Amino acid sequence: MAERSTALQSLKVLDLTRVRAGPTCCRVLADFGADVIKIEAPVGADPSAGVSGARHGYDMLNLHRNKRSLTLNLKAPEGRALFLRMVEGADVVVENFRPDVKDRLGIAYEDLARVNPRVILASISGFGQTGPYARRAGFDQIAQGMGGLMGVTGNPDEGPMRAGAAVADSSSGLYAAIGIFVALQERAASGRGQWVQSSLLEAQIALMDFQAARYLVEGEVPRSTGNDHPYVTPMGVVPTSDGYLNLGVGSDTQWQALCKLIGKPDWAQDARYATNAARFEHRPELWGLLEPIFAENTTAHWVAALEEVGVPAGPIYMMDEVFDDPQVQHLEMAAPVHHPARGQTRLVAQPVKLSRTPASVYVSAPDAGEHSDAILGDLGLSDDEIAALREKNVI
Repeated sequence: MAERSTALQSLKVLDLTRVRAGPTCCRVLADFGADVIKIEAPVGADPSAGVSGARHGYDMLNLHRNKRSLTLNLKAPEGRALFLRMVEGADVVVENFRPDVKDRLGIAYEDLARVNPRVILASISGFGQTGPYARRAGFDQIAQGMGGLMGVTGNPDEGPMRAGAAVADSSSGLYAAIGIFVALQERAASGRGQWVQSSLLEAQIALMDFQAARYLVEGEVPRSTGNDHPYVTPMGVVPTSDGYLNLGVGSDTQWQALCKLIGKPDWAQDARYATNAARFEHRPELWGLLEPIFAENTTAHWVAALEEVGVPAGPIYMMDEVFDDPQVQHLEMAAPVHHPARGQTRLVAQPVKLSRTPASVYVSAPDAGEHSDAILGDLGLSDDEIAALREKNVI
């Protein structure tokens, strides 16, 4: 069994999040050792409460590992009072309700700061905390569309295409975690907390990076180019005798090395292909020349041959192949953990490595309210008081 990370062991985090963006943020903190208390409504107290699939399913296990669970009805006066008592000793609160919900519950930043001026509130929303779309429900695919990702994804003649992963959800959670770390560092000097905000829409626009800057700086509107790179050629997917290969010729030097490898050194001097600008102009023609050559051999052959001459290339995996890859295994991206109901299983490890205080997956996701008695006991409640709260469905 892995040991709990010590990197953030002094932090207490109250996790009010649901679905994906917020849990992704809190997972980072939990994996690095913070005491993350996942707060969720008792059965029947919040019909709109969202979970990520089955309680013991892959998504819940992956998003909520390393956390403790407390059931608490924030709509009940007693529940809100208990929550604010917990805020007194907390470092961070994370929520991804619609922006107006925390105001209605009386747990907005101003409410939390009154009881603990050092607390940091991280709020993740679909479109931001203010503005004309603030109260809209936000989902990953909607943000992918409005943030420009779907407009540059897919083949040019097939219309917009969503990415195959929850890009906006996950990135907004990661940006929120970055904001929390910045606020914690600033608090060390000022002694005061602050309100950290991120949204799916902002995160998706930020992830567009060079495509967004291309428009802002040059006024160019990027279009979808399928698997081809927007402006570098040949960089894209080419069929092989047994599948596909990602080929990444990123410079004229690499192009020259490729031409020599495939026995076409004259192409490196041909005015139509000698420079990237020329290759880009003749891209369809160039792929037409390369495809029959790559179809003569396997993906593995080409990966090895291209590595020898310093030309970037790689296979295109299905998920089972991803975790069978020796480099992925070396990086230990599948973290083993024991679950009471499922037994030994594996979850996705943190991709950030620290030399002294690495992240760890040391305990599986909790059942709802699994730690309620212990958490409330630490808060000073007696067994009788806890039992009375449970009887009233406050916990």
